[in-house]
Amino acid sequence: QVQLVESGGGLVQAGGSLRLSCAVSERTFRTYIMGWFRQAPGKEREFVAAIRWTSGNTYYADSIKGRFTINGDNAKTTVFLQMNSLKPEDTAVYYCVAAPRSGRYSDTNIYDYWGQGTQVTVSS
Repeated sequence: QVQLVESGGGLVQAGGSLRLSCAVSERTFRTYIMGWFRQAPGKEREFVAAIRWTSGNTYYADSIKGRFTINGDNAKTTVFLQMNSLKPEDTAVYYCVAAPRSGRYSDTNIYDYWGQGTQVTVSS
């Protein structure tokens, strides 16, 4: 059973930084796209960022563009999300996702694998 193992969440003051990590438990498992979604209390789950391994292209939600950076390791089994200039509105549970096939990066339906979620809290 393939799992996504997340780490790096926590509490930070506004303006601070955090780095999330997510690793695929089976190192030989191949994915086409990996990324992050988030869900704040009382809100719908939303796309944050993704990386398409075949092209190296990265994609970002407008709300975090210029502040967050997604990248991965050479094995293409671990993805990182560097979050800078954090704002209170970034507070949410962040979910790592992995798609075993190609598709639209913001479509939740292509992601067969989801992490357990890691809490990010930004205080004002």
